[in-house]
Amino acid sequence: MEEGLIAGEDGRIRCFWPGRLPDYLRYHDEEWGRPVTDDKRLFEKVCLEGFQSGLSWLTILRKQENFRRAFADFDFHVVAQFGQEDVERLVLDAGIIRHRGKIVSVINNARRAIELVQEVGSLAAFFWRFEPKPEERQARIDLSYYRANPTVAASHALSKALKKRGWTFVGPTTVYALMQAMGMVNDHLEGCFCRQEVEKERAALRRPA
Repeated sequence: MEEGLIAGEDGRIRCFWPGRLPDYLRYHDEEWGRPVTDDKRLFEKVCLEGFQSGLSWLTILRKQENFRRAFADFDFHVVAQFGQEDVERLVLDAGIIRHRGKIVSVINNARRAIELVQEVGSLAAFFWRFEPKPEERQARIDLSYYRANPTVAASHALSKALKKRGWTFVGPTTVYALMQAMGMVNDHLEGCFCRQEVEKERAALRRPA
């Protein structure tokens, strides 16, 4: 077996990181890397990647429905109206990560998201501007490349652009994780059965403008 790949009980070859955990496998197979252009789901991904900072993604994944309940299904128009009482309520919510700074960040970023939509039309139109060009990416994504590149030039550029507009918890590493999750890049390893599926979805995608 090539380094970085595992064989599942279903006989499929996958990236190593979901192991054999059913919920992690579902996320790997059905969600991670699949192109996303819906603004609400993009906002959710930004927020959850921010909450993940310093923690295991599996921790966030297993609390995803709790996060959706707590933050109005990540409707940023609703979250932007949250006030101090909501912050105090969420700090006491054991179903999510009770980090005051990250909770405040979600509310701040919801307000910045509304401004960004007013500026360019949609979050998707803005985020997808930063998709790396093919020549900026190694053609073969193997384990050594994956481990050596926790950020890319495009994630630094997107992070800088968001911070300039007042977004928080959007450092280059967090933003690159967002880019991987939303399908702006395809970091399924060479040999993973999802890699070609994601490539086809990305090829068929009409980029938002």
